[in-house]
Amino acid sequence: MVSTLKNYLLKLLHIGPLWVCKLEFKLQKFTRFNERPIEYGFVFRKLAQIYPCKVLDVGTGTTALPRLIRNCGCHVTAIDNIKDYWPSGMFNRFYYVMNDDITNSKIVDKFDLITCVSVIEHIEQHYAAVRGMINLLKPGGYLILTCPYTEQKYVRNVYDLPGSNSGKNIPFICQSYSRIELNKWLEGTNCKIVEQEYWQLWDGDYWTVGKQVIPPLKVDLVDKHQLTCVLIQKNA
Repeated sequence: MVSTLKNYLLKLLHIGPLWVCKLEFKLQKFTRFNERPIEYGFVFRKLAQIYPCKVLDVGTGTTALPRLIRNCGCHVTAIDNIKDYWPSGMFNRFYYVMNDDITNSKIVDKFDLITCVSVIEHIEQHYAAVRGMINLLKPGGYLILTCPYTEQKYVRNVYDLPGSNSGKNIPFICQSYSRIELNKWLEGTNCKIVEQEYWQLWDGDYWTVGKQVIPPLKVDLVDKHQLTCVLIQKNA
């Protein structure tokens, strides 16, 4: 009797989520390809090499990334600055996301791996954000950063560049970083770059500028690129 009642209540609870999923399925429309296959591919290749126990995902938003990492067996914490970046509220139906500002984090735990996928470019206080993540790493721990990047020049907001194909009505900036910012992020942190990939996703010089390159091209440092995936390690 108790088991039957429990199953009935569970079915009632599932009605709303099932309806939302079905509606999303029916209403989906193709807009354009994005960079997630590149970034998620990098994240999961590193997971397969590192096999971390405790993972922190920074800037989760509404994505399923922490759920996917949890499916790999890791203990996962997900955070986002909901108060400042989601003023109308945000609900992630894949995973519980804590409200926390990585530039002034209240988290006391330490992590074996921290992921920050296409988030740091939207944080104006990016130096404080990276230092905040490094402070939450265990000695020997790893940080994965992915972001718009061009080796020689920083751009404060690529959405304002002539020829940009995105971001005209987005209320926050999208920075494209360079080697100067990357080096400054790590100054005095006892951290080192273990691996860095460079990707071309546009035929213009900077992120979102020009036509998309499909499929994206993994290139060398000297080639045109607009995205980087970086693995950083905190020395033990």
